[in-house]
Amino acid sequence: MEHRRLGASGLLVPALSFGTGTFGGSGPLFGAWGTTDVQEARRLVGICLDAGITMFDTADVYSAGASEEVLGAALKGRRDEVIVSTKAGLPTGDGPRDAGTSRSRLITAVEDALRRLGTDHIDLFQLHAFDAGTPVEEVLSALDALVRAGKIRCTGVSNFSGWQVMKSLATAEKYGFPRYAAHQVYYSLLGRDYEWELMPLARDQGLGAVVWSPLGWGRLTGKIRRGTPPPPDSRLHRTADFGPPVDDEHLYGIVDALDEIARETGRTVAQIALNWLLARPTVSSVIIGARDERQLRQNLGAVGWSLTPEQTARLDAASHRPAPYPYFPYERQEGFARLNPPMV
Repeated sequence: MEHRRLGASGLLVPALSFGTGTFGGSGPLFGAWGTTDVQEARRLVGICLDAGITMFDTADVYSAGASEEVLGAALKGRRDEVIVSTKAGLPTGDGPRDAGTSRSRLITAVEDALRRLGTDHIDLFQLHAFDAGTPVEEVLSALDALVRAGKIRCTGVSNFSGWQVMKSLATAEKYGFPRYAAHQVYYSLLGRDYEWELMPLARDQGLGAVVWSPLGWGRLTGKIRRGTPPPPDSRLHRTADFGPPVDDEHLYGIVDALDEIARETGRTVAQIALNWLLARPTVSSVIIGARDERQLRQNLGAVGWSLTPEQTARLDAASHRPAPYPYFPYERQEGFARLNPPMV
């Protein structure tokens, strides 16, 4: 397994990491993803470690903390071998202190995560969402205190806009607080919005992308194509409204291209979609998930080989969408493009 530097930090992370949204699954969203118990989680963790996947990602909102608890139990005796990544900031209850990233909320969230995970530190702690009601200075000061206390090793964000990231980085530089090293983002052949602003920002500012839902909320697994709706057991029947919006015709065009390349390479549709992502600029790690060993081993087949430039170009063309303003002039007009050559 290739290991990559997480942005401009000194932390090395595996090209593939494992998302534990299926661990302890409960509720309408996470219960549909999977209900992996401790025994099965321990087995999946072992397969990951044997394959070189050493980073495991979770969050306090995943099944009301059950994902962190199951992951902690599954890692017992192997904690020193892994990178634990978790997130906080989204609502975990209806109370006024059950959401956001205020100083009080962050300190409580980290202490609760440490207890559930059964560890004394979190390797990568990410803010799950931007909190517009809390001053950035307060957020970064709290994270700085947690880093100094040894409870957090590295910080990052998830689902931030460009201005939110830059305001945070500027504030960190002004006061000498730790800079974010990671941005956990939605990025896939089916959703390439990351490329317009957040990717150039990440390249310029040294943030590593940790990619969530690389298979387009489960639509790029090879089970869905033109004329073939999701199978009856697909989680999409219960979870589609929680995920990114999708234009079906755009999806089918991408799957058509993936099917062609699958025939040429002998790889699966999912493996090709993951491999395409691994070659994109700023991507440090792609989070894969699995409800069982079969899915996990199939996803592991995404590494150790490369698409040809011609195959990559076909996937780029099939997945391309017109750029929104203010980016479309840079894509369409020669003068803009000469000043700002595309990254991909």
